[in-house]
Amino acid sequence: MELERDTFENARQSRDPRFDGRFFVGVTTTGIYCRPVCPVRIPKKENVRLYKSAASAAVAGFRPCLRCRPESSPGTPAWSGSSWKVSRALQLIEQGFLDEASVDDLANALDVGSRQLGRLFHNHLGASPVEVAQTRRLHFAKKLIDETQMPLSEICFASGFGSIRRFNAVFDKTYNRSPKDFRNKAKKVAGKAAGKGVEIFLSYRPPYDWQSILDFLAYRAIPGVEVISGMSYARTISVDGIDGHFKATFIPSKNQLKVNICIADTCHLYHIVDRIRSIFDLRADSANIDGFLSEDEMLKPMVQRFPGLRVPGCWNGFEVSVRAILGQQITVKAASTLVARIAERYGRPYVAADDPELSLSHAFPESAVIANADLDGMGVVQQRIAAIREVASQIESGGLIIDCMTSSSEFVKTICAVKGIGEWTAQYIAMRALNDPDAFPYSDLILRRAAADPGETLSPAKLRERSLAWQPWRAYAVILLWRYYKFSQEQEAELNPKEKRKKLKAKS
Repeated sequence: MELERDTFENARQSRDPRFDGRFFVGVTTTGIYCRPVCPVRIPKKENVRLYKSAASAAVAGFRPCLRCRPESSPGTPAWSGSSWKVSRALQLIEQGFLDEASVDDLANALDVGSRQLGRLFHNHLGASPVEVAQTRRLHFAKKLIDETQMPLSEICFASGFGSIRRFNAVFDKTYNRSPKDFRNKAKKVAGKAAGKGVEIFLSYRPPYDWQSILDFLAYRAIPGVEVISGMSYARTISVDGIDGHFKATFIPSKNQLKVNICIADTCHLYHIVDRIRSIFDLRADSANIDGFLSEDEMLKPMVQRFPGLRVPGCWNGFEVSVRAILGQQITVKAASTLVARIAERYGRPYVAADDPELSLSHAFPESAVIANADLDGMGVVQQRIAAIREVASQIESGGLIIDCMTSSSEFVKTICAVKGIGEWTAQYIAMRALNDPDAFPYSDLILRRAAADPGETLSPAKLRERSLAWQPWRAYAVILLWRYYKFSQEQEAELNPKEKRKKLKAKS
């Protein structure tokens, strides 16, 4: 599936990092496909073919470039402009759904026929779900070989390959060399200290306002579970009952996030990396989203002031749900205190052995634990306790799924049936846990003030009507409005009394 030849030609010629991962360049004279930022000499226009995804370039017969390493791109934001089915299918594939299930299972999970799903993938990506999944496995494996000292057998299964034989065969077919050949070369280039976890680098497209996303997470951090310091974010994690932690540090000069992951079992490593990408919204195409929101006259100056804002995700849907429920009608800091109490009482104790100074003390408790937990005497009102326990119980029974397996509309309808949970809470969870780019908590007081004229407040209905023009990126508009309102309040606080009087007089 080729793109319009002139659409991204300027980006290819200028090696524009904003387009990294948005398309791939197949070079007919070499049989190689590259990222648009590849440092090699730019091939002539008549010798290239442009593709929407790495998988479609691979299907066309091109092999990955060893210089620009397509496996290190920020990923194809294929959900931009594609259907909800494709968006969710890609998220499930990224989480390893097809490692243990079939395309029919994937189609059933999305309530669509397998043939229809195949047609959607070919229309939007130029490759089938299986081909996309295989490219994902190959790229992740190549990245781990190049950047870590993990044994090849661990890399094989961490990447989703079912056998070492298949692992070797795919590498030999794609690169005409074995994983062992790449490992020998990687050892000569660089080595990682043993016992320090797995360190990898994740790329993102500029612009990226990394300070804003760290500020957002820091303001809502759960003591003992999350730690933000300088340019880094760290937290405890739990996968299938195995606890660990990761630390992510921004490297703005390289448009990268350095991630160190410490966990005893690496078989779920791709899932962990996928969640980290979601927490920091690394796959987003900010240039495209900012350009769209800038078409709105009210949002345009906000975008110009704060380009590259991302929607913070979360590690666990249940955790952010507890946080959202507790945050109703109290301050953010008060909610953090209550969540920390729950984590301390019911979470498993944890020590970051490789870095005790991280001050990580607990893994957040699972829904099975909280479903029957006694939350009395912790400062939580009974209505909130009942709502939290009901959400936990529904998760355990399978009646509530808080991830990309469900659509936002279905999720909102289901969780709002829980007494004490309203539309704001549901939309906030959808924004952060379902990674819905169009989630919109329209009843939020700050949003209603930020979108109104100075000194006024829109009604929820008026704000929802106003937001229709921001679809399908309303979640990004939320972050933008929150950030700009905070900035305006900070500017207001810095005015001296004389300037304040002048401003009030001007308003009157």
